[in-house]
Amino acid sequence: MTEADRIFAEFPDYIREFIYRNGWTELRQTQIDAARVILQTDDNLLLSSPTASGKTEAAFFPVLADLERHADTVAGVQVLYIAPLKSLINDQFLRLDELLDMSGVPVCHWHGDVSASHKTRLLKDPRGILQITPESLESLLINRSSSIHAIFGALRFVILDEIHTMIGSDRGNQILCQLCRLARAIGHHPRRIGLSATVGDLRVAAAWLGSGSGRATQAPPPPEQKRLMKLGVAHFYIANPDEKQDVPVGEDSGGHASIDAGYEYLYDCVRDRKCLVFSNSREETEVVTATLRQIARLRKEPDVFLIHHGNLSAAIREEAETKMKDPSVPVAVTCATVTMELGVDIGRLDRVAQMGAPNTVASFLQRLGRSGRRGNPPEMVVICREESPLPNTPLPQLIPWELLKSIAVIELYTEDRFLEPPVPRRFPFSLAFHQTLSIVASRGSVPPAELAKQLLSYPPFALLEREHYRELLRSMVEQDYLMIHEDRSLGIGLKGERVISSFRFYAVFKDSEDFTVRCGSEEIGTIADAPAIGETFALAGKLWEVLDTDLQRHLIFVKYLEGKKEISWPGDSGFVHTRILEKMREILLCDKEYRYLMPNAAARLASARKLARKARLSERMSVPIGGMQWVLFPWLGTRACQALHRYLLRHAAQFGISGIQREGCYYITFRAEQQAGAALEENIARCLRREGIHVRELVSDAECPAFDKFDDVIPPELLRLAFAEDRLNGEEVIRRFCGTMTEEKKEDAHGQHLP
Repeated sequence: MTEADRIFAEFPDYIREFIYRNGWTELRQTQIDAARVILQTDDNLLLSSPTASGKTEAAFFPVLADLERHADTVAGVQVLYIAPLKSLINDQFLRLDELLDMSGVPVCHWHGDVSASHKTRLLKDPRGILQITPESLESLLINRSSSIHAIFGALRFVILDEIHTMIGSDRGNQILCQLCRLARAIGHHPRRIGLSATVGDLRVAAAWLGSGSGRATQAPPPPEQKRLMKLGVAHFYIANPDEKQDVPVGEDSGGHASIDAGYEYLYDCVRDRKCLVFSNSREETEVVTATLRQIARLRKEPDVFLIHHGNLSAAIREEAETKMKDPSVPVAVTCATVTMELGVDIGRLDRVAQMGAPNTVASFLQRLGRSGRRGNPPEMVVICREESPLPNTPLPQLIPWELLKSIAVIELYTEDRFLEPPVPRRFPFSLAFHQTLSIVASRGSVPPAELAKQLLSYPPFALLEREHYRELLRSMVEQDYLMIHEDRSLGIGLKGERVISSFRFYAVFKDSEDFTVRCGSEEIGTIADAPAIGETFALAGKLWEVLDTDLQRHLIFVKYLEGKKEISWPGDSGFVHTRILEKMREILLCDKEYRYLMPNAAARLASARKLARKARLSERMSVPIGGMQWVLFPWLGTRACQALHRYLLRHAAQFGISGIQREGCYYITFRAEQQAGAALEENIARCLRREGIHVRELVSDAECPAFDKFDDVIPPELLRLAFAEDRLNGEEVIRRFCGTMTEEKKEDAHGQHLP
């Protein structure tokens, strides 16, 4: 008997019947691995497997089998499924409906859109499986603290879906804190199961998943993924109708793009298909949607374009999800951000399009995996657009950065099998503020020493010293977020009461006081600022005119107009890994051809390589670009490039440079005399060898770098510490300018040193 046969025999009859009904002739390796760990050990499980490989079923088959083994367990929720998106919870609820129906195990999902009566039924009779968001779990821990043991006392498993989105984020760390608090309340640590299609370092991810659980974590290697995929990368100049772009255009265009060559090409790529079009920001998603609708009107073709991002109403997002899932809708195109990147099953897609380069290899893989389901190879077209260069355009702006990044991301995955490793945060002070209020609110009052012992025992705060936390508590008391009772215990202060009384408190990610947009009785979504009456703005891929505003209730009333316009939301563009920049350099300086490049992209790469040879970029990082202007190409990721920029500012006089400006992580411009500019690399290396780089010294005492939700109430000295340690990388700067560091290098809490 094979291992698969033995495991199949351990499944209850209804699971075997479910497998037969679905026509599965054998268990996949992922399902075998998951069942072996869950049914034959007491360990945690990290299950990393490609999109659409059946991870959810792989986890739930043995979990349900285990529940049947322990059917006599006392009442209570036995499985807690935590997902980052409401839509993911709703989707998994539907996908597992038939299986769970057969099992007789009750399922409840709990988030902001679920009715109060549905939640009340669970509170009265907690059983089975609870699907929940981190925010709703936080609310339970605060507001139902006395009922936690009754609800979760029988808890056997916690399933964390899409854990790659959690590792290194405040939201993921919030979940780790919640699991520790849950274990404290029920007296045991349930087993943890993590699911993801894109884990860059299994060892690091497994350590994160199991941290604080007291259990070993097994992470079976993912099955070898088929390499067959259909890829295409195209390049276009923006608003350049006279330049041959080599793409099909509308019949009425007279041979030229009637709107924009890149958008015309995108339109033809998704025309008469069911597709997703990804952009890297909500702003670009809005523009893409509006432009595709505009092209449809010009061509007198049906408007099949939908939109999906976090600032849209639930109704608009659900319309897109429903139409993409519905097999009776053969043509639909949804323009989306990361909100459609995660594991919502939208069925069979013909193609995925990506506007610009994905910021990470993991994001590329997630988005590629949205297509090619049901046995078909995944298919993606990447469309890069850039401004047409003028005769006086400086050297760094002549390099097609988005095109290079697109190729680099593809090559890193397809050839190097690289995925970004998770980078856990070292000093999450905003989260510490949040969890402090949450713990105190749930318990009423807590002695300071006991509070510190509890919170600092949680894995996300392993590197926080007691003095750091003492300073945070002191600040919270001074600002009246906490108060000191007569018995010297800590309670919630007046400001703290106002904060935790809002449902917004449950989320640890930063949100703005957005204005809700309404057209008649229909909610459209939210925007960051309120335009004046009569002004226009874009939302949901459409143009709106403001009819009235209610500033007190944060409402904007609008009417629909034809046309398009740009809109912006505050946000962080994220971090790019140094391996991507290094691969971009390799691509620029080599002669390798890439079969997936369209003719226009191949020609653009060839012209960039010719330029790089003339500038001798293979020999140097510092290049003169006219007069006293120089450019430095460090080929470093976001964290290291930020550290280098600050290092240059700190040593500008010593290096004889001025006017230092950073353009993302692509290049740094500066002014210098010929001798100083030519010697910059050597001077940097000499200084690094002599002094090392101390990231904390790169942040001045005058700075107060606030990024996270509660940073505006965190003591500035703690913010500076967190910024230096979590957002700057001095080690990679040393490696770039001084070569690979030896094993004997020294590191301390203030930065990295050369031996």
